[in-house]
Amino acid sequence: MLIAGLVLAGIAALIHVYIFYLESFAWTKKGTLATFGMTAQEAEAMRPMALNQGFYNLFLAIVTVVGIAFAAAGSTAVGAALVFAGAGSMVAASLVLVVSDPTKRSAALKQGVVPLLGVLALVIGLLA
Repeated sequence: MLIAGLVLAGIAALIHVYIFYLESFAWTKKGTLATFGMTAQEAEAMRPMALNQGFYNLFLAIVTVVGIAFAAAGSTAVGAALVFAGAGSMVAASLVLVVSDPTKRSAALKQGVVPLLGVLALVIGLLA
C-alpha cells in the first residue's frame, strides 16, 4: 500500500502541475475560460490572483514529489511527512473550495479525490 500511496500522490502532483499551468500560463485562453466558466473580462480581472493560486498549486506538487523521492530513497519518515504535507494540503484546499462555493463541487472532487486516496493508502501502508 505504501507504493500505491506514493503513486497516487504522484498523480495528484501531476494534476496540480496541470492546474498550475492553467492558472499561470493559460488563464485567458478559450479552453481555460470554458473550464473555469469565466468570461475573458473576468479572467483578465482575476489574472494576478490566478497566477498566485497557480504557484500555490505548483508548490504543493513540488513538496509532494520531493516527499516521494525521499520515500523512494529509503527515508520513509521524511518522505511520508512531505507527502502528507503536500497531498494533505491539496485535500484541505479542495474542502475549502467546496465549502466556500458548493457549485464548485466538481472542481473540488477533481483536485481532492486522488490526493485523498494517496494519503489514505500511505497511512495504511505505514501502519501495515
